[in-house]
Amino acid sequence: MNEAPENVRLIGGEMLLWSDSSHTSGVTDWRGVALELVRRLLPIETGEGRQDSEGGQGREGREAKEAAEGARARVLLVGPHPRGLVDEVVARAASVAVLLRSYPDACALAERHPDLAVHCGRLSALPEGEPYDLVLALDGLRRTHSAEEVAPPWRESVGALAALVAPGGRFVLSVSNDLGIDRFVEARPADRDGGDEHWEPHGFDQGYPDGPGALDEALVAAGLTPERCYAAYPGRAAPRALLARELLGCDLPDALTVPLSARGGDRMLVADPLRLTRLVFSHGLGEQLAPVWVAMATKPSDAPNPPIGQFEGPPTARADLPLGLFEEGHAVHEVIWGATRRLPDGVERAIPAGRVVEEVLIEACAREDVRAVRDLLTVLGDWVEMGGDAAADNLVWDGERFAAIHALPAPPDRPADRVVLCRVLWRFAVRLLAAGHHHPWPWPRQAEQLTLTLCGMANRPCDQADLDLARKLDAELGQPAELSDAAPTYRDLLGARDRLADQLTAALARVSRLETKLTYRERELLRARGRLRKSQRKSAAYRRTLGYRLSRRLARPRRVARRVLRLLSG
Repeated sequence: MNEAPENVRLIGGEMLLWSDSSHTSGVTDWRGVALELVRRLLPIETGEGRQDSEGGQGREGREAKEAAEGARARVLLVGPHPRGLVDEVVARAASVAVLLRSYPDACALAERHPDLAVHCGRLSALPEGEPYDLVLALDGLRRTHSAEEVAPPWRESVGALAALVAPGGRFVLSVSNDLGIDRFVEARPADRDGGDEHWEPHGFDQGYPDGPGALDEALVAAGLTPERCYAAYPGRAAPRALLARELLGCDLPDALTVPLSARGGDRMLVADPLRLTRLVFSHGLGEQLAPVWVAMATKPSDAPNPPIGQFEGPPTARADLPLGLFEEGHAVHEVIWGATRRLPDGVERAIPAGRVVEEVLIEACAREDVRAVRDLLTVLGDWVEMGGDAAADNLVWDGERFAAIHALPAPPDRPADRVVLCRVLWRFAVRLLAAGHHHPWPWPRQAEQLTLTLCGMANRPCDQADLDLARKLDAELGQPAELSDAAPTYRDLLGARDRLADQLTAALARVSRLETKLTYRERELLRARGRLRKSQRKSAAYRRTLGYRLSRRLARPRRVARRVLRLLSG
C-alpha cells in the first residue's frame, strides 16, 4: 500500500483495493442540475460586491462582503461524487470534509485538493467533531459501508448523518426508488450492474423508504425538518432533471415532460422510455415512480426532535430553492410557474401548449390512420417552408400552430426546405423503428425507405441525395439520429422477433392462398381426367360397333387402290 497523503485519515473499514470511481461501480453521474443546486445552497460573493468591498465604495459593498463570507460554510460530502461537483463545493465552501470508503479514491481526491479533510472508512467510524452547515449525500448511503461488516439499517445511517448537521444547517440526501420508471425500462436486473454496491441488498431493510412520504417521516424521526423533495429523471445513473413536489402535483404540459425521458445514448431496452414517461406523468405518478428522490431538510435551531409519525403535511421550502431544474444539451433551465428560464441570466420563456408531434404521429401510425398522418405531415411541411425547424420530438402541436420545445441555433446557411423536412422525418423514422412501434407501411424495413415514404406523404417528395444532405445536417446540429452500434441485445432480439413474426404471418397467409389455389387446381384436374376417361370409354364403345368395322373394311381397298395408282403414275 502506498503512503497516503497527509490530509487522508484512515478511520476504519476502509477498502484498500476497491475503487468506487470505476465505470462499473455505478456512481451517480450528477452534472448541471446538481451544480446549480450547490450554487443555490452555497452562494458566493458576486463580482460587483467584491469590487465595492475592495474599493471601499460605501456601506452596500461591505454588507455584501459580510453576507458572502457568512454564506461560506463547512460542508461534508458523504460518499463518492463527480469531480466537477466536488470542485464546485471546494470553490464555494469555507472548509470541506469528505467521507469515502475507497482508499485509492481517497488518495486521488486528497492529492487533487490538498486542503480537503478526507476520511477513509465506514460511516459508523466517522469521528464526532464540529457539526457541518451542509451535509451532501447525492450518491445515497449504499457506498458508505465496508464489505467487512453488515450494513446498518438505512434509518440508522440517516440518523448518524443528521447528528452531524449543525443547528440551522441543511442535509441533502439522494434515495433510489426500487420501483422507479427506469426499473421498467431496463431488462437486466438491478443487482447485475457489475458493481460491488450490492453486498447487502437494501430490499431486506424494512426501514428503507418506499415513497416520498416515508422519506419525509424518516427525516423527521432523525430530528430534521423537510424542506423540499425533488424527483430526479430520467434515471438513477445520470439524472438530468429535478422537479419539486409542488410542481409534480400540477398537470404538467407535454413540452416539460418530454425532456424528462431517456433519449439519445441512454439505454432503451424493454419499453420506449419516452412513451412510458409520458404515461407516468399523464396519470399523475411522476413523484411515486421517480428513479431517484433528492430530499432537502434543515435542522431546527432550538426545537426538540419530534417523535416518529408526527409529520403532518408537505414540507415547506425556502425561497432560494428552485422549483425545478433540467438540462437540455449543455444548458441548465429553471422551471418557474408557467415558464422556464435559462440559467444563469436567461430570459423567461413560456412553456408552449399542445401535444408532442412525435407522439401524435406514433398514435396515428398505431391506428393505421394514414389520412391523419398525411394531414399532419402536410401542415408540418407548410410550417417548415415558413422558416420553422425543429425535430418531431422537440415540437408541439396545439391543433393550429407548431412551437419548438427548445429552440435550437439555426445553421449559418439554411438548406432547402425539403432537406429540412427530410431531416425532421429522418429523425422520426429512426426513433419510430428503434422503439419498435407499429406503422402502416410494411415495405420500408429501413429508416431511409420510411423517410422517403413520409416525405412523399407530406407532398414533398425527396430523393436519396436530399436524404444524404438531411443526415449530414442532422449530424452538424449536434445530436445525430443514428442507431447505436452497441444497442442492447435484448431490445434487438425483441425487434427481430417482431419483424420475423410479421414476415412469418405474411408467409403463412401466402401459403394458405397457394394451398387454396392448389386444391382448386387439383379438383379441376380430377374433373378433366374424369371427362377424358369418359371420352375414352365412348370411343372404345364406338369402335366395337358394326358400322365402324364395316366402314373401316370398305375404306381399306380404296386406300390400296390409291397407293397402286400413285406407284404407277411414278
